[in-house]
Amino acid sequence: MKILFLANRVPYPPYRGDKLKIYNLARRLCKQHELHLLTFAQTEEDLTYTDELKKIFTEVNIVYLPKWRSALNCIPAIWSDTPLQVQYFHSPALKEKLDELLTTHKYDAVHVQHLRMSPYLAGRKDIPRILDLPDAFSLYWERRKSVKRSPLVTLFENVEQRRVLKYEQILKEYNMSLVCSPEDLDYLENHHHSGNLKLLPNGVDLDTFAPREHDYSHNRTLLFTGNMDYEPNVDAVIYFTQSVFPLILKQHPDTRLIIAGQRPVPKVLELASDRIEVTGFVKDLAATYNEASVVIAPLRFGAGTQNKVLEAMAMGIPVVCSHIGFAGLGIKDGEGALMRREAVPFAEAVNSLLSSAELRTQVGNAGAEIVRTRFDWDIIAQTLNRYFEEVAKKTTAGKQ
Repeated sequence: MKILFLANRVPYPPYRGDKLKIYNLARRLCKQHELHLLTFAQTEEDLTYTDELKKIFTEVNIVYLPKWRSALNCIPAIWSDTPLQVQYFHSPALKEKLDELLTTHKYDAVHVQHLRMSPYLAGRKDIPRILDLPDAFSLYWERRKSVKRSPLVTLFENVEQRRVLKYEQILKEYNMSLVCSPEDLDYLENHHHSGNLKLLPNGVDLDTFAPREHDYSHNRTLLFTGNMDYEPNVDAVIYFTQSVFPLILKQHPDTRLIIAGQRPVPKVLELASDRIEVTGFVKDLAATYNEASVVIAPLRFGAGTQNKVLEAMAMGIPVVCSHIGFAGLGIKDGEGALMRREAVPFAEAVNSLLSSAELRTQVGNAGAEIVRTRFDWDIIAQTLNRYFEEVAKKTTAGKQ
């Protein structure tokens, strides 16, 4: 098959959720199919990755959309019903390039990444199209409202959540729409009754995040990972250091916290202390996971599943996480991760792991087995392959 990937960001280097998914899926599917890529570059650096992308994609097309241009795009959306998230990626240049590609090539299927890119192919009924939503975006905004903020920010979030929820009806315009967790799928189905939703989980690259003979004897290092300019991550580490970490230090005073992730904002950098290390970008994240006694994921809002949880589980590192994304894993409490909603129970769960090498080993080994059998990108790529074949077959049959 000849497949076009329409992505909202250059999927390299694969250090971010939306980049990570496209990169890992395409790296596997290119062994079976001819893949083409059309995407945005938001920085000059993005434009330098063409050679790496051509190792996967037969044809790579990148449209430069600097962040200042995207910011200007959002101004008209203030007075419309279009979510700012969608208007941010508006580009006549990309639309022109897309039309050119669709005229030049006969694609068997098109993969459209994110609600942000959905307007570009919503009306093309003649082409087999899959809309891949990383999560239920309206659920993300609904949960974001639950965290207390200033009145102005609250007003914006209420407006954006209503816009996104209404705009998500566009998923009905696609042959198939995908989400990464059963929780998000149920939410979207209940709100939109589309009938075309399917599940495509997030995965883990087990070549990178394989167990490394983890030493379960040490019990002094907590780890949080993620892009540290992403609001749910910023909120999580601030909440943890203020409300949870002091409770852990009372029982385990030698514990240290590592916050590892690129682009830490000033609010995160200010958390650094003799007990808290803010690393910034880490090249070998797997090695950092392996140094941790417990990985924490105390997110208070968000949707989908959390890559940090899956990666830690893959390496056999025990995790304590909040309810955000946990339901989407389809696991029981203790199968790689302990789920706790509130500060005191969260701290107690961390303390119980720090107090028992046996429990750390048990939880960690359970997580590694679950990821190996359910969340390997090889397995997930073949699921997407079946979806491509399904939509291509249905579209062909409809033309006959």
